[in-house]
Amino acid sequence: MKTNAFALRHIGPRATDLQHMFDTVGVKDMDQLLYETFPDKIRLEKDIVLDPAMTEYEYLAHATALGAQNKVFKSMIGLGYNEAIVPAVIQRNIFENPGWYTAYTPYQAEIAQGRLEALLNFQTTVIELTGMEIANASLLDESTAAAEAMALLFDVRTRDQKKNNVNKFFVSEEILPQTLSVLQTRSTPIGVELVVGNHETFNFSEEFFGAILQYPGKYGQVFDYETFINQAHSKSITVAVAADILSLVRLKSPGEMGADVVVGTTQRFGIPLGFGGPHAGFFATKEEYKRSMPGRIIGVSQDANGNRALRMALQTREQHIKREKATSNICTAQVLLAVMAGMYAVYHGPQGLRRIANEAHAKAVTIETELTKLGFEQLNDSYFDTILVKTDAAKVKAIAEAKEFNFYYVDANTVSISVNETISLADVNSVISIFAEVAGKSFEAITEFSQEALIPVKLERTSTFLEHDVFNTYHSESQLMRYIKKLERKDLSLNHSMISLGSCTMKLNAAAEMLPLSNPNWNNIHPFAPADQTKGYLTMLHKLEQQLNVITGFAGTTLQPNSGAQGEYAGLMVIRAYHESRGEGHRNIALIPASAHGTNPASAAMAGMKVVVTKTTAEGNIDVEDLRAKAELHKDNLSCVMITYPSTHGVYESSIIEITDLIHANGGQVYMDGANMNAQVGLTNPARIGADVCHLNLHKTFAIPHGGGGPGVGPICVAQHLVPFLPTNPVIKVGGDNAITAISAAPYGSALVCLISYGYISMLGADGLKQSTMTAILNANYMKARLSEGYDVLYSGERGRAAHEMIIDCRMFKAKGIEVTDIAKRLMDYGFHAPTVSFPVAGTLMIEPTESEDVAELDRFCDAMLSIRKEIEAVTAEDTNNVLKNAPHTLAMLTAETWEQPYSREKAAYPLEYVAENKFWPSVRRVDDAYGDRNLVCSCAPMEAYMEA
Repeated sequence: MKTNAFALRHIGPRATDLQHMFDTVGVKDMDQLLYETFPDKIRLEKDIVLDPAMTEYEYLAHATALGAQNKVFKSMIGLGYNEAIVPAVIQRNIFENPGWYTAYTPYQAEIAQGRLEALLNFQTTVIELTGMEIANASLLDESTAAAEAMALLFDVRTRDQKKNNVNKFFVSEEILPQTLSVLQTRSTPIGVELVVGNHETFNFSEEFFGAILQYPGKYGQVFDYETFINQAHSKSITVAVAADILSLVRLKSPGEMGADVVVGTTQRFGIPLGFGGPHAGFFATKEEYKRSMPGRIIGVSQDANGNRALRMALQTREQHIKREKATSNICTAQVLLAVMAGMYAVYHGPQGLRRIANEAHAKAVTIETELTKLGFEQLNDSYFDTILVKTDAAKVKAIAEAKEFNFYYVDANTVSISVNETISLADVNSVISIFAEVAGKSFEAITEFSQEALIPVKLERTSTFLEHDVFNTYHSESQLMRYIKKLERKDLSLNHSMISLGSCTMKLNAAAEMLPLSNPNWNNIHPFAPADQTKGYLTMLHKLEQQLNVITGFAGTTLQPNSGAQGEYAGLMVIRAYHESRGEGHRNIALIPASAHGTNPASAAMAGMKVVVTKTTAEGNIDVEDLRAKAELHKDNLSCVMITYPSTHGVYESSIIEITDLIHANGGQVYMDGANMNAQVGLTNPARIGADVCHLNLHKTFAIPHGGGGPGVGPICVAQHLVPFLPTNPVIKVGGDNAITAISAAPYGSALVCLISYGYISMLGADGLKQSTMTAILNANYMKARLSEGYDVLYSGERGRAAHEMIIDCRMFKAKGIEVTDIAKRLMDYGFHAPTVSFPVAGTLMIEPTESEDVAELDRFCDAMLSIRKEIEAVTAEDTNNVLKNAPHTLAMLTAETWEQPYSREKAAYPLEYVAENKFWPSVRRVDDAYGDRNLVCSCAPMEAYMEA
């Protein structure tokens, strides 16, 4: 037996458990289970072929050797990416800590108070530095945040602007090139016309509804935008500003200039470059726009005892509820990175941030001063940390790269140099020496930085920021370490118990997959570094693309999309481009089953498609006849169908090939949502079932951790005819020959965490991947068999089996006054996060165990659910004071002097014997969502503010 095989470590059930599991399910072996679960005609005819599986030791050596092929030069390229120092206390206690990176999106607020507080800190940081009224809990990157700003400003146009179809959006030519590319992608489908130009000569025509400016400009120039914004407002033109967050420590905030939206990235607040991501974008705006604001907002509410409690606010804005009427399709944020950025602000506080910003400015001024002495001309008359130098760029490049420095070469005669907190006095002298060599002159090394300021007085920041206690307390490592631990203890993550979320695949994020992320050879590479410095990255990323091609059966892959929902959008935009290339740009109908994820119709609407909903049968399958009728009705304009396979109801629909054939027969393309790919890998694939494009959730099937709601990666894999349209990047060329413009800011999206999926696939190999899929199916059917003792399972395949997940019906308990939410909250007392609540069917729980949970953990969860079933049985319709309605039970409640409940403290806290061994205490009682929405507070305001609210 190969005891060092990674599959043995990743897959939960032991060989000795299998017969017991088969007996419980009612099959003799895995072959019988697969026969009863899986339609024969979609099975792969032969196994996929990948490189032999590596052991963990072999993979770590391989990842180290690959990383060594990357050259870590001192990066002064800028363009929205700046090397930052990750404080070791944050790296060790958050970035490398499964208590933080394995958590789920905080929909169950009572067991996510730590993460919610960390996100509230992030929002406060963004609000105060931007000078705005409200901020969300992060977006995917700066460029996509800018596109969301454009969409919001389009959505909130005045009544007259909407009536007159005012659709022009001004983009300053100072905008970052990658942001312009994403704006181009996002504008056309929703009917926005971009006009790029010089903001100083803009004519403020009434044909415009909005504008976006860069602050500072892309090559460092600091502009005073107050007059522009005032003039724009006088013509009912709203204004977004894309801002460098560190510069806002020194510069007057966009909010003080009157901006309507401020966006950017928090990457330079202690987040590794990572060849482009993941990084937390930010989005701040006026409170009047809160209903149109994309992403998640963390708000302050109260619990059942009236104590302060945090939760995600205003969730009715989310695409799961608004579907095609949503203004955004955002599902994944960048929570782990937002937590780190917020904690960076906590650790440094306002004084530390001022020191970092002041030093950045001083370094830039020092370089300009010395280069001027050498005879060079610096073009920016006002700047924060980036200078623009007239010189022979080719000559500079050759000398700089020989000394392991990267600048940005604007053209043959202009070089842009951006400084950051990692640049030392020695680095500054090296930069000066490079230009001295170009000039053929000697120079005397400097010994200190200039104290001169080159920021106009009227643009210097005078307003205070981050005065709340949390930003002025935890400045020693001991203090911050304990604060981080205090928050971590309030959160239930995978390091405590299984998180059996249907459609969210919360599997093991193995330590061996995660370790290389801390290696500077991987995490310290600028996304626009020259290709000869990124060979390790390019080898890994292209190999991952090839692995995903093999797994999906497709011909091409792009890793650029930063989330599953962004992958949906990318896939639809590629389909759109394909139709246009054939002179069929009129094809704009997307058929979407009623059971689809809410992001599907939202993505289709964003891609300029008209959504036509198709029916599902009583068995939960796609109604093929209704689909056929609608495909034929719309055959002249049919763009695509969006399907999830296995279905959202956890069933392998045997009609899938019939469905894909009829779409193709009517001129459409088949988009497969990869949410349930964990039930396909190695057994079937999207190409086999007849799809043309699919997105994959690398943060689900391929083991990137959820991080509390992100990072996510949503690559799309496509058939040969769609390869030419894969997206590009304006700085580093990637994608197809007829590529669509960028989907996200970086050429390869969140490249750093792609290393995790590369490791997952490389260590499992073809056999391990197939075994993982089969085990996921076995685990689900084992749980189905056990839970059927107390619950009705809503949907099954033709032979009575589930796929990798199942839906249990809780609607009949309403007669006793028990809602599915009560079951979800009571599970917390048993030490478990609830499965997916009320999706895709209201009043149900969707459960997915994944392959990485062992039988003991599956049994613990099933025992908890069956125990709760008995508790429900004991309740009467008139009994509103019971253990379910009062759940979850906090330690404070259980240790209070008085106990007036009709059940014992022991029953509340320790309902089963195993709970006492490893008790998780929710830190608040049930949160009052409605109160939080009525009294919206989404920053660290003083306690008096909550009292006033």
